Amino acid sequence: MRPSTFLVSSLAVFGAQAAPALPKLNLKDFTNPAAALDSLSSYFNLLASKVQTSKVRPVVPVCDLSKAQMPMINGLLPPSAGLTVHHVAVGRGTQNYTCDASKPDAPPVAAGALATLFNVSCIASISQDLLEKVPNMAVNFNYDVATTGPLGPMTLPVSGHHFFTDSTTPFFNLDMPTLDIGTVPCAKNSSAPAPSTAATGPQGQGAVPWLKLTAKDGATGSIKEVYRVNTAGGSPPTSCQGQPANIEVQYSAVYWFWGSNQ
Repeated sequence: MRPSTFLVSSLAVFGAQAAPALPKLNLKDFTNPAAALDSLSSYFNLLASKVQTSKVRPVVPVCDLSKAQMPMINGLLPPSAGLTVHHVAVGRGTQNYTCDASKPDAPPVAAGALATLFNVSCIASISQDLLEKVPNMAVNFNYDVATTGPLGPMTLPVSGHHFFTDSTTPFFNLDMPTLDIGTVPCAKNSSAPAPSTAATGPQGQGAVPWLKLTAKDGATGSIKEVYRVNTAGGSPPTSCQGQPANIEVQYSAVYWFWGSNQ
């Protein structure tokens, strides 16, 4: 396989064969359509440059997660000694909140999240700068987590699902036919505000914080720690004034799964 063909296959983009099922980009629903278009343009321009570069490479890129470099930010604790990256996924879904009608001035209360996870391990091993732009692009496309269709113009394979089993336990199900990494109930370990340059959601919602999560009792497989980084959108309104009882805020993020090798 030629390097250029390999790179495009690895990044799994341009799913023309699935065009009828592709999520839509409806800029009329966006608070800041210019920002959405800028995120999309930035992603595809960088993708084009990566493909062009691959055409002149003498060696085909290799999807080796030992070469992947997870971004860090002040406030997040580093991965524990002895752990290595086992999987990288982009999550696309909603951060969920609730409001009490009797307290309109109160802030919405976090009520978990629901997202589909897409396998981007190969992108992580080849191009960190391209990987960090995937959530910025993905959050701008309508996506229903009840489906398993493509993520915007990408045909990334589904690698799992993310949801909450109770108000404080984020859960990752990576026990898929093509992956079989296990299931991971987690507890929050540390967090840090997203960078000021982080992409907003379709309605201008700010990016949710970056997180480090640690596996709780009941986890299966070897995953010990999970990081949520490169977040886009997901933050709630500042107050419940004029809001419904249940609020779903569109978001995307990159999740890094660190595990033991035993």
